[in-house]
Amino acid sequence: MSTAQERLNQLNEALMSKMYICSSGGEVSSFPPLLKVPYQVNGIGLVVCQQGSFRFTLNRDSYSAHAGETLFIPEHSLIKITQESEDLEVFILIYDIEPIRDLMGNLVLSMYPYSLLSTEPCHVWNTGEEEEVTRYMGLLDSTLTRGEDLFAQNERKLLLISLTYRLCSIYSRKMMMQKGAIGRKHELFMKLVHLIEKHYMEERGVEFYADKLCLSPKYVSALSKSLSGYTAQELVFKAIVRRSIFLLLNTRKSIQEISDELHFPNASYFGTFFKKHIGVSPQQYRAVYEQESEG
Repeated sequence: MSTAQERLNQLNEALMSKMYICSSGGEVSSFPPLLKVPYQVNGIGLVVCQQGSFRFTLNRDSYSAHAGETLFIPEHSLIKITQESEDLEVFILIYDIEPIRDLMGNLVLSMYPYSLLSTEPCHVWNTGEEEEVTRYMGLLDSTLTRGEDLFAQNERKLLLISLTYRLCSIYSRKMMMQKGAIGRKHELFMKLVHLIEKHYMEERGVEFYADKLCLSPKYVSALSKSLSGYTAQELVFKAIVRRSIFLLLNTRKSIQEISDELHFPNASYFGTFFKKHIGVSPQQYRAVYEQESEG
């Protein structure tokens, strides 16, 4: 079994290599050297403080975390640990959301509004679910020690999805506790996301979703842009692109069949849409993936 120092070294190497899962492998009593200088997180991060305390900067603003609290590091943030207590015990996990974004869809965006709207100073709070979160971390760690066999890879992906859903739930509950306009905006945004996930294959226009929410299309798009960085129309297109990629890489359906399933007028229209958003045609995208898989 690795010692705490060995696990800390392994975490530092994983961060340096920008691996898609970077874990402390259990409790550690210090942060790795790379997090003690400004470090751009590749994905999102969690630090569960079991004992002691630490200070840090997040996107150049200074904060602190104490025993019983969890630090949520937003996607692609710049973090630097500036101070740690002698009795520190923390669990650290940083992971890239991209490998599971095709299954999570736009729901993962439910975590973003907190950083934009909250009146609190940062993403540190006692969720009451620290034990559950560290249990997920432990299960993930067990898959990392089993190598890269197919079963371990799939189990790892499912655990990341489960953990991310749990984090989305924590963020949503936190936002719902906000009073007045903040809580209302978040509630409307979540309803929009759920509607898009349910109807995007048939309904492309913002008017449909605005009507379901009893709001104007202009307000719905402005709301979505302010909370997620994407307009409502862009969220619909992101969902369509995500499904297109899934069908291209995980089925043997023809381009025409995929076009029909996604309710495009014809395969040519689908190809133009796909190339506009991805940069290559559906055929080229599938061919590149197959070449990489064979290599």
